[in-house]
Amino acid sequence: MRSKKSLFLNALLVLVVMFAFTAQAYAGGKVYKIGMSLAITGPTSDAGNPYSKGTEDYFKFVNDTKILGNDTIDCTIRDDQYKTDVTKRNFEEYLEDGIVMYLNYSTGSTLGLKRDFDEEKIAVLPASYHAGNLDGSNYIFLPIASYSDQLVILAEYVAKNNKSGKAKVALFVHPSAFGRGPVADVEKAVAAGLNIELVEVVEHGKNLDNTAMLKRLMSKGVQYVISQTIQSPVATMIKDAQRLQLSASSFGEAGKFTFLGAHYTGGNDLIALAGKAAENYFWTTGFNITSVKGAGTEAQLALAKKYGRDQKAADSHNYAAGIMVAQVVTEVIKRAKAADLDVNRANLYKMLNQMNGGNAYKPYSTSGPVSYSKTDRAGVDLLQIYSVQNGVFKKVGEPMQSEYMQKIK
Repeated sequence: MRSKKSLFLNALLVLVVMFAFTAQAYAGGKVYKIGMSLAITGPTSDAGNPYSKGTEDYFKFVNDTKILGNDTIDCTIRDDQYKTDVTKRNFEEYLEDGIVMYLNYSTGSTLGLKRDFDEEKIAVLPASYHAGNLDGSNYIFLPIASYSDQLVILAEYVAKNNKSGKAKVALFVHPSAFGRGPVADVEKAVAAGLNIELVEVVEHGKNLDNTAMLKRLMSKGVQYVISQTIQSPVATMIKDAQRLQLSASSFGEAGKFTFLGAHYTGGNDLIALAGKAAENYFWTTGFNITSVKGAGTEAQLALAKKYGRDQKAADSHNYAAGIMVAQVVTEVIKRAKAADLDVNRANLYKMLNQMNGGNAYKPYSTSGPVSYSKTDRAGVDLLQIYSVQNGVFKKVGEPMQSEYMQKIK
């Protein structure tokens, strides 16, 4: 039988340990777990790598500057190499770890895991802006307006600024759901009265020479090529056009090509790949870019400097995109805490759906406010058009919303 003294000492030890754990929890606050899976290596890593850095750095900033007080965000980021089976495995392991929100990447994996997201009732922000992600889903939230919005708004810009007659347009798209997704919506916009002629849709391969394609399009009278793919095939195409002396020196120049593209086709990385061939390339996205100075881009560059990123990452619009999803996650956690709600899946989903009207969120990384509801799950509706002038992207007009997408939705 233990002595009374021994029992007392054991009880005292238990109390000391309990007090230590309580004090540590109080001092450290709560930890909110987030999971992210994306292509840091492999196909599309030129986008996924800086994207992951933006997310990582902003969450570090949140914790280092105590934006959530004593509470912190623990975001685990894993490389899935653009493989849906790896993404699914990562997601399932994150669920076991108790994540409250999830950050996904590719179009294929977002579509493939759509039912899983609904079954788990967990809000998801993907890096894919494919409009089809939203079909039949309640838990996927696009960070910015969809690829469909982006291509249609570029087509609208062409229609309004073409110098004479009906503009002849070709689409240059990735051979996947990511690339094909917006084509039907461009066709619907044309059927609804958008004043362009859609001459051809080209699904590019891995060809290193686009000479035959460009000559074919030129023989059909095409003046405008709108791209929905990634930067490298666009860089190859516009360099080929420059070599063939088929690149327009001004918008809509007769007998030449004016090239335009959606989010993943442009940015400072395209200029690095294409050099002078990128001149007069028109591009749209929902993010601010560092070649256009402002408070938002200054904050982005300061964040990159704080965490030791090189200039290439700091200047990438994909770094900005990674920052943005981390900003949205942080904001909904802040709002749940302010409402004295538990920070869990259900309440963060609730906060997202209330992020509209006077409650819309204005992160420094985007060209417009982030607004969500149960019937609107595309965050930034306003898209900014940029063009390369004297080797850098410059703003073209002010952010705008697609007119025809409102008609065909």
